[in-house]
Order: sequence, then C-alpha cells, then structure tokens
Amino acid sequence: MFEEDLDRYWKTVVSTIRDGIMIVDTGGSIVSVNNAMETMTGYTRSELIGQKCSILNCSIYCMVRERSGDHWCQLFKNGTLNTRRCTIMRKDGTYVQVLKNASPLQDSRGNVIGAVETITDITELVEKDRQLAAYRRELRLENSFQGIIGTSAQMRQVFDLIENAAHSDAPVIILGESGTGKELVARAIHQVGERRKGPYVKVNCASLTESLLESELFGHVKGAFTGAYKSRAGRFEMAQGGDLFLDEIGDLPLSTQVKLLRVLEEKIVERVGDNNPIPVDVRIISATNRNLPRLVEKGVFRQDFYFRINVIPIVLPPLRERVEDIPLLAESFFRKIRLKGQKPIEGISKSAMELFLQYAWPGNVRELKSAFEYAFVTCQDRMIEPHHLPPDLLSSSTRMKESSETLDRSSKDDLRKYQLIDALDRAKGNQSLAAELLGVSRVTVWNRMKRYGIKFTKELSSLTQDDREAGDYA
Repeated sequence: MFEEDLDRYWKTVVSTIRDGIMIVDTGGSIVSVNNAMETMTGYTRSELIGQKCSILNCSIYCMVRERSGDHWCQLFKNGTLNTRRCTIMRKDGTYVQVLKNASPLQDSRGNVIGAVETITDITELVEKDRQLAAYRRELRLENSFQGIIGTSAQMRQVFDLIENAAHSDAPVIILGESGTGKELVARAIHQVGERRKGPYVKVNCASLTESLLESELFGHVKGAFTGAYKSRAGRFEMAQGGDLFLDEIGDLPLSTQVKLLRVLEEKIVERVGDNNPIPVDVRIISATNRNLPRLVEKGVFRQDFYFRINVIPIVLPPLRERVEDIPLLAESFFRKIRLKGQKPIEGISKSAMELFLQYAWPGNVRELKSAFEYAFVTCQDRMIEPHHLPPDLLSSSTRMKESSETLDRSSKDDLRKYQLIDALDRAKGNQSLAAELLGVSRVTVWNRMKRYGIKFTKELSSLTQDDREAGDYA
C-alpha cells in the first residue's frame, strides 16, 4: 500500500522541488520536466517535451554517433555525471549558470532506457563570487598602499613616511586640506606598525564641547558631573597598547591642550572627578586642515603642545597637485560604486575624464568620490558623460573654457594667470580662500594679482577674519 501511495504522490514531490528535473530517452528526446525546469529555461512543458535536449545548448553537452546512426549523449557511455558546472540557454537566448547531476535510467533487465538530469541555478552564487573577486582585486591594487591610491611622486613620499612613522612610537601629525584622506593615512599607520595588535580609537575633537571632550578622552567617575550615573573609561584607556587618532586637533580648547600635554609627557591620565593616575601606553596620531603655526601666533594653540605633537609631520598634497593620480582614483571609485549598484554602466567617457583632469577639486578626493556617486544616480546611458556630473563641476568647466579662449595655454605665465582668475572667481575675490584653492600663500596671490594686473572686487560676506585683521579689502 505504501508503494502505491508513493507512486501516486511522486509527481507532486517532483513538481515541488526547486531544482530543475528533466528526463530524456536514449535518443536524447525530452520526455518529462518539472515546474522548476520551466521557470529556469523560460520554456513551457509542451515546448520542451519531444524536443532534443540539445535545445538547451548545454556547455558540457557531448554527442557520439553509434553504428545504428542514433545520436547518443556521452552520458550513456560514461555513466553518472556528478556536480558539473555549466551553462544552459534559456528560450530568450540568455544563459544561466547551473550545476548539473545526471544518471542513466535502467529497466528491470538492466537495459538503459533513458536518463534523468537535475539542474540547480547558481546564477546568484556566481554573481556573488564575481563581486568578491572584484573586492579582492581592489585590495590588491598595485597602485595603492593600505587602500590609499596614488603613484605620483608626492604620494610615494607619503607612503614612505607612513612606513617609517608606523614603526615609531613618536606622535604623528597629518596635515592637509579637507578631503585629502587624513583618516585613511592614520588607519594605515596603525595597520602597518607593531601597534596593529592593539586597538585603534578615533576622537573628533571638533564635534564635542570642552566638558564632554575631557570626559571622552580621560573618562570620568560616578558623580563627577550631572548625568555621570556610573564610572566610564576614556578613549586613552580604550586605546591601551594601540593608537589614538585625534581628528581636527586644531579645534582643541586651550584647557584640553594643557591636559593632553601632561598625558604625552607623563604617560598617565586622570578621570574627570578623580585624582588617581592611570598609566597609559598609547601612541597619538593627530590630524588637522588648519594652519597650526598661524594659530600659535594668534595664541589659540599652545606652542609647547604644538611642538610635542609635531614630531613626525605627514603633509598630504591636495588633489590638484597630483593630477596624474586622478584617473586611478576615478577608475577605483567607478568600480566600487558599480559593484554596489545594479546599473550596467560600462565606463567613463574620454570627455568626462578630461573634465576631471581640468577641474581644481577644492573638495579633493572626497569631492571626486561624491561626483561619481552623483553620476551613478543621473546616468542612464552606457558611459558616464560630462552632463552626468555635478553642476558645480560643469559650471567650473564652462568658466575654464571661456577663460582659456583668451589665453595661450602653452605659456606657463598664462596658465598661472588663468588659474588665478578661476580661483579668485570661485572665492568671490577673497584672496585668502583663493590662496587655499591654489595651495599657495596669500602673499603669493597678492603678488601674482599685481604682476598680471588682475583686480577683483571682493564680496563683503566672503571676508575671513584674517582678511579683516589684515585690512585686505582689495
């Protein structure tokens, strides 16, 4: 009775299985398929039954001709086929990555009467493998160092400094404009050196008030201030044996600078509300986009603290000073964003890349990455074109084109003049901001304006405090 029930429900069992099942006769004609096979191939059952199995154009399908003249699958000569990876063609002409198992079917006398194949769709697994391989290639990029991309002379010098600094316990300070990758450098120093075995802890000095910053750095004891319901370890204790990264260190209050100076000198911390010293073994890595010597002159940054953290300075060049790295960075960002998304964008057009090379990138590498994120949202075409890029980048390109019509690009003086006009235009006449965009001093901007006879009327709203103090209203 059990065997009769099994025979009755067997078709239901086969139809429920997610893997495709196909039965063929010895001539290779399909005699039965299940529901999953219809879904996988796009053919209906009636379209498949009676057809040769070669209709699926299997990539491992092998035929032999016997003396009888019939076409037989190699399977009938070699026996069972175990977990072979191959592709089959769907009705619409597309291919599906599958795993195939097959066995001959025999009658009661041992004669081969056909074969059964089970087919598993592994398209999603193959795609995930492809993405993992792409991520591994990104990690092994020849033109990168610990995830920092660049082959320019400036970046090779930075990589050498990272290597040397990583094997020292001396404080490191990373200097550079916003968006140049200071945090990447800090993490690289940690990962390359012996302290990689310890923790890597980050604190943004500009994001916290003075009281919260001290509690964050040094910890506090229960009842030290309103809201201190329990004792808490500070970031110095958390970073024991590792590295503490102090980002935006130029924004530290003077009182906190004094306490940090003591920590650097004595290698001990005291929690807020307590006077028990706690020994710490932490290497300080700091970063800022501000001009610390200027802050020292103004009295808002302690000179002794500056000398203490400025033991191993690493200066990151702005993107406009390492133009040869832009194609490498652009290609890297393109690949990474394409891996995350589903758009079939194939690449970057030559005109878009030329625009990248001409643009000054005031936001540096961060702005370049943002430009690609914007382009992947707006691009509906095969290639990223200039009109897919952010408006600021396009408007700057238009200004450059208009200015270049009256300049001899082969002349170094004309090129400097053009760059100065463009920087002053974007800075609305503010010489200090223009100097930052060009990577030179404000005195250099003033001298070049005088040399080239350039006059700009500055908008009052764009004046910096430095300008007002210097009486720079030209």
